[in-house]
Amino acid sequence: MPAIKALIFDVFGTVVDWRGGVIRDVTQIAQARGADIDAARFADAWRSDYRPAMDLVRQGAMPWTKLDDLHRRTLDRLLEDSGLAGLGESERDWLNRCWHRLDPWPDVAEGIRRLKQDHVVAAFSNGNVSLLVGMAKRAGIPWDCIISAELFRHYKPDPEIYRGAVELLSLAPSEVMLVAAHNDDLCAAADEGLATAFVCRPGELGPSHLSNLTPAREYTCAPADLTDLAAMLGA
Repeated sequence: MPAIKALIFDVFGTVVDWRGGVIRDVTQIAQARGADIDAARFADAWRSDYRPAMDLVRQGAMPWTKLDDLHRRTLDRLLEDSGLAGLGESERDWLNRCWHRLDPWPDVAEGIRRLKQDHVVAAFSNGNVSLLVGMAKRAGIPWDCIISAELFRHYKPDPEIYRGAVELLSLAPSEVMLVAAHNDDLCAAADEGLATAFVCRPGELGPSHLSNLTPAREYTCAPADLTDLAAMLGA
């Protein structure tokens, strides 16, 4: 194991259960409105536009747009084809902020507490700063800092965001470890010289989804969860 000084964590799916949180809040507003909505299907459709929406920004087809606004753009389109088309502005804003109210996986609190003792621990996400700060405060995630794509105006997996994170921390790439459940994120980090930890989250995309269940290449380590990673790093 290399000498790691900082751990940067992918957030959606790796640290928090985005799918469960979105399903919870879609269900709540649908019940309040008396609407018949398949909340799981709605959540999956919302997330399916996550990468295409960011790619429009990455490829220059749209100016820089923060993730909250990309989420809202997709939400408004999905609502028009659902039983919730009549939602007003305040309800749409509340539902769009479900991404601020996601719950961490069970191992996160202990794992990050232990890792924080001897390492810098930071959120490293395509989420905008206000989203990540709000999420952390609600969920009690004790980040040392927030490293958001918004700071660099580049979305993962653009190389600029990995290089930028290393520069912000004033460390060498090999001293920074990306912890993530997604092979594309980890491969991009490894290509920039960062250490990598693959943490499988089989429930992230629902029980029938088979992606990201195994490492796509040889990473620095592949812990079972964040408490296992803490043990590997002597925390």
